[in-house]
Amino acid sequence: MQQGFIIPVYNHGDTLQNVVESLSKFNLPIIVVDDGNKEKDKVFMHLVAQKYPNVTLVENRFNRGKGYSVCKGIKIAYKKGITHLFQIDADGQHDMEKCELFLNESKNNPEALICGYPNFDETVPPERLNGRKISNNYASFVTLTKDYIKDAMCGYRIYPVEPFYKICKFSYIDSHMGFDTEILVRMIWKNIPLIYHPVDVSYPINGKSNFRMIRDNIRISFMFARMTIGMWIRYPILRKRRNDERRRANKSENK
Repeated sequence: MQQGFIIPVYNHGDTLQNVVESLSKFNLPIIVVDDGNKEKDKVFMHLVAQKYPNVTLVENRFNRGKGYSVCKGIKIAYKKGITHLFQIDADGQHDMEKCELFLNESKNNPEALICGYPNFDETVPPERLNGRKISNNYASFVTLTKDYIKDAMCGYRIYPVEPFYKICKFSYIDSHMGFDTEILVRMIWKNIPLIYHPVDVSYPINGKSNFRMIRDNIRISFMFARMTIGMWIRYPILRKRRNDERRRANKSENK
């Protein structure tokens, strides 16, 4: 097993240094994707790449979105022989102390997608909570699961690279804010198990959000529509899987 990190960056070049510094103790490869940042953010990113020899800096010529950037990083990781890639946001909102727990969980369960589910503090905007609830419910609907998906949007995850690489290679995936939900759904469709751990999330004061209300809601709506079509195509398989899990659960209860 070879683990690594991926950090997609857009408008958060000034916080990247602290994130990479907290990861340096693990001595693992770090792929930083510059998603078409402005010059002031590029300066920060190049300084980080020069300071830390384990950082590979990849650049998009213009802003392509988080989903595009992570898929690009996955393809690079696959070629480098990295088997498990830890996705972390560049803005420093997640509790970095949980990294070791997640890395160990991935070592013990290499077939699984290790997911964070957020434990928000008082800084969370109310609209973020409402949006998460909608995404979580919809992800459960299109996977025919119940009480399985604790969070569909958290960008603090360790992906097994090979199945992710195949999904990126053969499927269209939302390139912006719908990415986290869509890749989670597609992983479940591929029968990749999920393991969740809570992670503290704090929104920085005067932090910069890359969410664009009209554009991203339209894209997310199209993503939900595509996922619904995909669910109906896979419905016999998903239904059989759900029924098999129910039978196993009933047998366990009756023992």
